[in-house]
Amino acid sequence: RLPEQQKMSESPLSWFRGVYLPPALHPLNKTFAKGGEWQDIDSTQEKRRAFLQDFCEKYNGRKKLQTHLVHLVSRIYVEDRHKVLYCEVPKAGCSNWKRVLMVLSGLAASVNNISHDDVHYGKHLRKLDSYDLKGISTRLNTYTKFIFVRDPMERLVSAFRDKFEHPNSYYHPVFGKAIIKKYRHNADKEALKTGSGVKFKEFIQYLLDSHRPVGMDIHWEQVSKLCYPCLINYDFIGKFETLEEDANYFLQLVGAPADLKLPKFKDRHSSDERTSAEVVRQYLKELSKEERQLTYDFYYLDYLMFNYTSP
Repeated sequence: RLPEQQKMSESPLSWFRGVYLPPALHPLNKTFAKGGEWQDIDSTQEKRRAFLQDFCEKYNGRKKLQTHLVHLVSRIYVEDRHKVLYCEVPKAGCSNWKRVLMVLSGLAASVNNISHDDVHYGKHLRKLDSYDLKGISTRLNTYTKFIFVRDPMERLVSAFRDKFEHPNSYYHPVFGKAIIKKYRHNADKEALKTGSGVKFKEFIQYLLDSHRPVGMDIHWEQVSKLCYPCLINYDFIGKFETLEEDANYFLQLVGAPADLKLPKFKDRHSSDERTSAEVVRQYLKELSKEERQLTYDFYYLDYLMFNYTSP
């Protein structure tokens, strides 16, 4: 890919010619979704797509594209058999969606026997940025592109609980130590050494800091920066809040085997209560009114794009 990338760097806008879809809605191929049972879900789907398109036209226009193409598609997984592209949004069912992609592509016989480590570290699935420009362009223009999103505050709290309230050999030493060192006054030696025990308020201070001691992470990055929904025209927009019905309909649309369903199991920490609106309220109580507002502002675009109600 290096020669291609060097060539692209010479001509910043030429990367996108013939690659980007116009901001128009393409009809979904509904050949496989027969029967009236999908009518309501299909109607909801069309409304979501139209809403996002209207948002992008109103707020985004056709701004100059200043992000490298390979970066724009770096979170998108490819499944060539059924011609689908999935943009991964962590904490919105992504582990189970990757299990489904592995089954669709023939890498696994069932979603039930794929471990968490196999899903995330096995490198079985190919990402769109691993193809050359022609391969990227062809797939963006011809494959069914889908995304699943979640209420931004629920996603944020879910990420915090997962990464900081349980032992973690990466997030505690990398993020936890830096957060405690910068935002906890009189931190004790043990906390500074391990990075364990980060409080939600400290995590939010890090999130809102323009001079963060450690960079962003995909688990709390905005969807607008993970999947670029105004530049990549997603054909299907699922929501975590209606995960089961959206998933079943999508799998019908792409001609998946009839017995393949999105798993319902919680990938890790299965005994924990799921992060709900009520759980989020308890965490937000730890913040000042100003911190709550600034956190909402941080995810402002995600709220608007996907028509979520502000907290």
